[in-house]
Amino acid sequence: MPDSEWSISDTQPATPGATEESCDQESVRLMLRVREGDMRAFEMLVEMHQSAVVGTVTRMLGNVDDAHDVAQQVFIRVWKSAPRYEATAKFTTWLYTIMRNLVFNEMRKRTRRREVSLDESVFEDQPRQIPHPLAPGADVISQQDELERALDAAITALPEKQRMAVVLRRYEDTPYEDLCQILGMSLPAVKSLLFRARTELRKSLSAYLEDDRG
Repeated sequence: MPDSEWSISDTQPATPGATEESCDQESVRLMLRVREGDMRAFEMLVEMHQSAVVGTVTRMLGNVDDAHDVAQQVFIRVWKSAPRYEATAKFTTWLYTIMRNLVFNEMRKRTRRREVSLDESVFEDQPRQIPHPLAPGADVISQQDELERALDAAITALPEKQRMAVVLRRYEDTPYEDLCQILGMSLPAVKSLLFRARTELRKSLSAYLEDDRG
């Protein structure tokens, strides 16, 4: 099994900076065309970023169907906001800020629904229980798959801002400076947020990490 530091690392292999910059420049160029009402440019923009948005929202909400609904709202908001768009930041920073607002709104709606309803559908939305590594059936799942499932569940259990920061760092390799803008926080605050999130993940995954050291 991978060592504990890798298991709960907040980053994936970095995308080459030149490629990232080129992609962002293309996104800005398309968005400026969208601002002028270019529907084809909008479709190309959606094609470029839909997968990342849906993936991030899925990890935030834990439900693929809901993630597609929220992702659709994100791009509708992009289209409606186009006349006011100014290229003052990375396009993805602007896009993920829209996504953050809609995701947090959805999460808060879920919280309010739980407060007034105890039906079965509500419980399905709650964070999944993290399976113990010695649970029945664990031997038929590869250790790596088992650890990834536990990590996903642990991330889902984090508070919303911690969850967003971890998901964007781990799966989208979002730089700290961009996280500051997306979350509306200072750099020290973002680093502190991620430190607390990693601490909680280590606690949640302690059984796996102890098993790995053994």
